[in-house]
Amino acid sequence: MAEPIDARERGELCDLLARLGPDAPTLCEGWTTLDLAAHLVLREHFKKWTDERMDAEKAKGLPTLIARLRAGAPLVPWRLPRLRTLLNGVEYYIHHEDVRRANGLDPRTDRPDLEQLAWRMTGFSGRGLARQIRPHGLELRRPAGEPRRFGPPGGAVIVGEPAEIMLYLSGRRDAARVSLEGDPAAVAALGNTKTAV
Repeated sequence: MAEPIDARERGELCDLLARLGPDAPTLCEGWTTLDLAAHLVLREHFKKWTDERMDAEKAKGLPTLIARLRAGAPLVPWRLPRLRTLLNGVEYYIHHEDVRRANGLDPRTDRPDLEQLAWRMTGFSGRGLARQIRPHGLELRRPAGEPRRFGPPGGAVIVGEPAEIMLYLSGRRDAARVSLEGDPAAVAALGNTKTAV
C-alpha cells in the first residue's frame, strides 16, 4: 500500500527543514523555517494560537519541532483514514512548497496522487474565490480533463496543473506556475481578491 500523501509530504518537509536549518526563508511573509515548523506543531496539537505559544514552541528549537512533526499527528482527527488526506495532505503540500520555492527549488512533477487531491480540493477553494469576483465567473482549467466552472461562463480562467492552481488559490500567486486568461475585467477582479485555503 502506498504511503498516505500527508505522511509523505510531512516526511519530505521534515527532511528539507533539517537540511536548510531554522533561518531559511519561506513564502509565508515574515516567517522562517523555524516559524513554519512551530505553526505546524501548534496546528496539530490544538494549542491556542498566541504569540506567546508560538514563541515558546520556537524556543524549543528546530530539531525538537522536527522530531514532533516526524512523530505524526494525534490520531483524532488528523489521522482518521477518511479525513487525514483532506485535513493534512494539501496543508503539508502547500507548506512544503512554501519552503521549496522560497529556496530556489523547482516544482515537483512526479506526484499524480497529489495532483488528484489538489484537483479535488480546488472545488472548495474555487467556489469561495468565485463568490469574491461576482458577477464574473471563474474557470479552473488543467491540461488533462474537464475544467471546473463556477458562475457564469466567460469570466476569469486559471490554467495550470492542479497542484499549481491550488498554490494560487492558497495565496501563493507569485510562486504558482499558472496563467490567467479570459475577460480582462474578470481577471482584474481576480487580482483584487484575497486568496487562502
